[in-house]
Amino acid sequence: MIEAITGLSTAFGLSGSAGLNAYIPLLLVALAARFPMGDPLVKLQPPYDLMGSWWAIGLLAILLVVEIVADKIPAVDTVNDGIQTFVRPAAGAILFAGSANVITDIHPILALGAGLLVAGGVHATKTAARPVVTVTTAGVGNPIVSTLEDIVALVVSVLALVLPIIAALLLFGFLVFLAVMLRRWRRRRMVV
Repeated sequence: MIEAITGLSTAFGLSGSAGLNAYIPLLLVALAARFPMGDPLVKLQPPYDLMGSWWAIGLLAILLVVEIVADKIPAVDTVNDGIQTFVRPAAGAILFAGSANVITDIHPILALGAGLLVAGGVHATKTAARPVVTVTTAGVGNPIVSTLEDIVALVVSVLALVLPIIAALLLFGFLVFLAVMLRRWRRRRMVV
């Protein structure tokens, strides 16, 4: 029972953080599947074990650097978010299914769908909130918010691997915070 709860918490935490930045949780899972060498932190089942290969780790590291740089530049971040509309939910689906594989009662299609919905929901919330930041700060706040999103994605991903239930709660709190901020902005906009 505990294994099922932690497996689901890990799956939700990793797929949720993929909605903020697809490559942070993917790279962390790939590294956790590789290290420590004798007994890796994460044991991925086929075909997800391919994430732990050196070429996948190298590719994910390059994509992470591109994502981090692109997301800090106003206007480029909007194009990047458009591209990531497909990448982030797919990454969330892979992470959910790969990390929920310890729970044999979940059908792989259901796990992929759940990851797709979680990461897609987080990405949609992020995409809805980013124009608010752009308008209210004339684009100056975008790199700051992007950095905060990356930090949250990193913290949630690490916690999802080490303390999964806390990661799920942290991700839920962040989503509630974003929803409240979006609601306040819409109310102000209606008043004006």
